[in-house]
Amino acid sequence: MWGGRDRANSISDAEQLLCLMTPATTVESFALDQPNATDEDVAGSLRLLGDPVEVPQRLVRILTEYMERYTDAEGTPIFAGDSYFRSSDPEREPTDAQIALDVVDSFAMSVTLTLATVGFLQVFRAELRREDILAEVDRLAALASTRLTAAMVGLLRSFTVSVFDADSRPGRALVRTANQSGQPSRQVVDSLRRALRQVSATLREVTIGSGAEQVLDLDNPNRLFECGWSWGTVKDAPEIVLEDKRIDIGRQREGVAEAAPYLYFTVVALDGIAALFSARTRILGLLNEEQQRLARALQLRWDITQQYWSTIASFDPVRWPLEDIPWRTTDETENDYYSLMVSAVTVQELESRRGSDVDLARVGRVLEELGNRGRVTRRPLAQDGSLTLHSPGFTFELVGSEERGGPRLTWQASDFSPLLLKRTLQVAGVVRDPDLRGRLLAQSDLVWDHLVKRRLTDGNGRDLWDQPAAAFDQITTVDDAPSWYYTERVVECLVAAANLVGRSPLRSSQLTELAGDLLNEADHLFDRELMGGGGDAGPALRHALQNARASLRRARQLLSDRPGTAYVLASDVLRELDRLAAARQNVFEAD
Repeated sequence: MWGGRDRANSISDAEQLLCLMTPATTVESFALDQPNATDEDVAGSLRLLGDPVEVPQRLVRILTEYMERYTDAEGTPIFAGDSYFRSSDPEREPTDAQIALDVVDSFAMSVTLTLATVGFLQVFRAELRREDILAEVDRLAALASTRLTAAMVGLLRSFTVSVFDADSRPGRALVRTANQSGQPSRQVVDSLRRALRQVSATLREVTIGSGAEQVLDLDNPNRLFECGWSWGTVKDAPEIVLEDKRIDIGRQREGVAEAAPYLYFTVVALDGIAALFSARTRILGLLNEEQQRLARALQLRWDITQQYWSTIASFDPVRWPLEDIPWRTTDETENDYYSLMVSAVTVQELESRRGSDVDLARVGRVLEELGNRGRVTRRPLAQDGSLTLHSPGFTFELVGSEERGGPRLTWQASDFSPLLLKRTLQVAGVVRDPDLRGRLLAQSDLVWDHLVKRRLTDGNGRDLWDQPAAAFDQITTVDDAPSWYYTERVVECLVAAANLVGRSPLRSSQLTELAGDLLNEADHLFDRELMGGGGDAGPALRHALQNARASLRRARQLLSDRPGTAYVLASDVLRELDRLAAARQNVFEAD
């Protein structure tokens, strides 16, 4: 492994590994855990790592190296932001204590990586006979399980609920965002509290980790709130007591992060947590009993957070606050990146409850507008401020980080384009209307065309990402080292696209009805041909009728799932039957 553009750290190295592990564990044709079943194209692409037998063994050693590298001498997993942290003061460098701070991005990436690792090992282990490799697999499984538990604990200690007066600065900002119809502020406050009543009630079930103390203030009718994940372990967050005393995750570090949600880290946390209760995790039984307990606590927060932000985003039915671009946060900053973050949470919530196509179409239009405003699908101006979304990226401060000495740290989020593509594909995968899906996929193609331009063209990072200067002439900064931060997010998009393509196509009721009518006519004419003695004709005619029979049988099988294909097959049969009828007519006329 090498650090790439941002040097090695617990996040960047995990992102590099996920570029391989995510497709290998979520797309069946890319699987590496059964050497005899490895696809030839996949084996060819990985030939530098060895043959199909050697690749999974080498992966075990590389993953073990990662787990050991990011575990300290006391046995505590390391989740530091390290070289991903930036200084808010260009003249002052972050202190060693600051760059060692745990960050939610590392917790979330570790959840995704360790689950992929444990699942990979579970299948690969069944293929092994050599005792030395079995021992390596067992050691890696133990390291990954420990890191997974520690990451889940970190996420529980980073969740927060921010409660404030409705008449305070954040309260007025929230009311202004929600109030799209010009209603009196008091009326909006009351409506917000009613809309969030279920969220408030469920928050009272938060009993472990951070966020529990703030919930007590929600009974006050003059209070509003936000919930989500801070940038790191929240200051004064209580330690999580593990019920299984045999599990040792080391020391739970003290936090310094402010007790307020950050949209970026909230979305990152939601993505990581979703893997804990995915179908693959359940089917393979990847979690032990302690991890299942922690997962239930995280799923409660996952549900609460999605419901909260989607409620705010769609509060006014006439004009959603989400549609009022750019999104304004409660600290009164606004940016298109925030709109993309809120869109991401809204998409996740709509997907989890199978939202209506009407709502999904509204989010799709927001994503389309963000693609235009972010100059992903529209030509930029000569002096275009939107390009800062791509280089250096959207920058925000990490409040509380200054408590470790040194300047306040900042974080740069430059994943606007891949996140836009991922959410557009996500919406396309949920909608049930074929025309709407077609429009969303066309939009996805435009975003992908943009991403292709940003690939590196030279050096060890060739065909990886990111080179924004290749897509925007106005950007002059060039870096030929790969960004694993960016590349991993593009790989997520490719996996999402592969899974979308792997599903059955949407069925149009009109097309199904038309294909059924064609099939009925073809069946009738085919039977008439047989009744007319076609079955007793010469070899050529019998062969044509046998093919027609097979096509009709195939069309019947496909009618409900692939009506378009059934339509074409029925059309081919009708064309062949008409050819036979025309030939017979010509013979009759000649006689």
